[in-house]
Amino acid sequence: MEPLLLVNNIEVIYHNVILVLKGMSLQINEGQIVTILGNNGAGKSTTLKAISGLLDSEDGEVTDGYINFKGQRIDKTSPEKIVRMGIFQVMEGRRVFGDLTVEENLVVGGHTNKKAKKMKQDMEMVFHYFPRLVQRRDTLAGYISGGEQQMLVIGRGLMASPKLMLLDEPSMGLSPLLVSEIFDIIKRINKEEGVTILLVEQNARLALSIADHGYVMENGRIVLDDQSNRLEENADIKEFYLGLTEVGKKKSYREVKHYKRRKRWLT
Repeated sequence: MEPLLLVNNIEVIYHNVILVLKGMSLQINEGQIVTILGNNGAGKSTTLKAISGLLDSEDGEVTDGYINFKGQRIDKTSPEKIVRMGIFQVMEGRRVFGDLTVEENLVVGGHTNKKAKKMKQDMEMVFHYFPRLVQRRDTLAGYISGGEQQMLVIGRGLMASPKLMLLDEPSMGLSPLLVSEIFDIIKRINKEEGVTILLVEQNARLALSIADHGYVMENGRIVLDDQSNRLEENADIKEFYLGLTEVGKKKSYREVKHYKRRKRWLT
């Protein structure tokens, strides 16, 4: 079966000189939740921007390899067309339109929906998953809490009727209770709405707990991938990303052995 998304051996360069991704490959099947793990600077956010077509705004480009979505090459496609094809990226940092109300933010997310009836149905769906937003619908988005803003940007993504949603650090800056609530909703959206999820998340334990498959990035490359339950039991993952040795003792990153680097080629 052809994957929903295929990223094959891509290289990404910024400003014509800075090589960030170096033979990056991954694939996602329809209906999966897939997570990318890695330290800051590994290339995780760049991977998402390459998929969603947002590199050009930062003077970056895919210079080698290719990206296919539903069998169609998209790495030279505009962000607007990529959204209409069914890919929506929720950027890190809860980027709401602060001078618009919560409801107006959602309407912006649904601008690709031509019919008012579909817009209304999608908004009701968002309010079903995020009932807190119902009470805030007439409030300026800049004045709601950080957790509510995170709910809003995910809801705005849902308004675009995505087949594939890219989530960049949805737990950033939120309390553990709110993070747990939002990740439960992400899992429900995947199961109930059939939205495939590609998740970048620093909280490796939480990401692996909801994901079907995980990829580990290091210096712009994939160095390890497996089913998420197997990654959770991998000794290196436990030490480097979950902070535990095999006997349950925390260990500093300095003490942890480096992965054996390898390239993963997809055909």
